[in-house]
Amino acid sequence: MKVKLSKDVLEANEAMAEANAARLQEAGVFAIDMMSSPGSGKTTILERTIDDLSDRLQIAVIVGDVSTTRDAERIEEAGAEAVQINTGGACHLDANMIRDVLDDVNLADCDILFIENIGNLVCPAGYVLGEAERVMVLSTPEGTDKPAKYPAMFRTCSVALLNKIDLSDALDVDVEDFADEIERVNPEMQTMAVSALTGEGMEEWYSWLQAGMDRMRQ
Repeated sequence: MKVKLSKDVLEANEAMAEANAARLQEAGVFAIDMMSSPGSGKTTILERTIDDLSDRLQIAVIVGDVSTTRDAERIEEAGAEAVQINTGGACHLDANMIRDVLDDVNLADCDILFIENIGNLVCPAGYVLGEAERVMVLSTPEGTDKPAKYPAMFRTCSVALLNKIDLSDALDVDVEDFADEIERVNPEMQTMAVSALTGEGMEEWYSWLQAGMDRMRQ
């Protein structure tokens, strides 16, 4: 019975995700599910992205947190529209939560919608939301073993942003080791080494975003 219940829940979530995706596609919005462990720097990457691209693109963010509105406040201070979801204990967002807040997003004036998922390397991987792409944020202090220990997360994402490369010398880590570990789990995954603090590598990320928007709108 538990297996059937899990299957029913996931099938219902996938159906809702398809509806969300259709709505976002119709609005011409490029939606990205951003996933990571806590403290990897998702919000800082988004702040930097908003600051650097606000003169070119309209960006909105759905912010998922177990509690507090702190990340949403940071997004608004950076200059983007933010819509908060507090899960009250749930370790991931689901498609129904996204459906419930899409009316609060100004889709008509939005180019990119980031969905900042709950910081968790397990649960979010199993729940599609209606996104066009999934992006994994990994940071150098976390160590190179995360792809092997949490393979589902890395196998469901198309891009890995390796953040905090400005700390690599201090931590005595080799960025290439992270890329090698990711490739072993998902050879198709693209790895971008970035520092949200210094801006290093962020242009590659911005080019990827633009290319994704262009593909979606063809």
